[in-house]
Amino acid sequence: MKVTETFLKGCFVIEPTIYKDERGSFLLNYNKEEFIKNTGLNIDFVLENESVSQYGVIRGLHLQRGEFSQAKLVRVTKGKILDVIVDVRPNSETFKQSFSIELSEFENKQLFVPRGFLHGFAALEDNTTVNYKCDNYYNPDAEDGVIYNDTELNIDWKLNEDDIILSEKDHNLKVFTVFKLFLDQNSLL
Repeated sequence: MKVTETFLKGCFVIEPTIYKDERGSFLLNYNKEEFIKNTGLNIDFVLENESVSQYGVIRGLHLQRGEFSQAKLVRVTKGKILDVIVDVRPNSETFKQSFSIELSEFENKQLFVPRGFLHGFAALEDNTTVNYKCDNYYNPDAEDGVIYNDTELNIDWKLNEDDIILSEKDHNLKVFTVFKLFLDQNSLL
């Protein structure tokens, strides 16, 4: 396993070792001891989610607030995504900075997203399947987020505007300025 920390502290790209022979391939997606050794983080994942999306679907940018905030370990089992995170930890040196990476079924890279980050992804192929582990349970009352096309964040989703597909919930997310004001007033993270 190769683990590389991004410029956003606590966020890691994880590349598992893939063993190939004439039968096919084998890889170990997650090993808690190796994860701790390579990241210094002792995370207990308690929830695992999976979504299937068509080309152009953007899911995000989401987070869970307060005691329900979540760290995530994201991987793609079919297709390809552009995975995007934004640091919204109030005292972070990289506050409001974003990081994006393409994750695909062929490279098997994973992205570890710590608590205190907005997270979203764009499906770059039809029938893309995304699987992610979370270290906390979902609470609908703690859900929050920022609209994908916020001009202050200025994220390039690698899609034509005409191809983008959003849920009604994602279409109605806040702009970053309103999110930050709410964050400042309520100490959400």
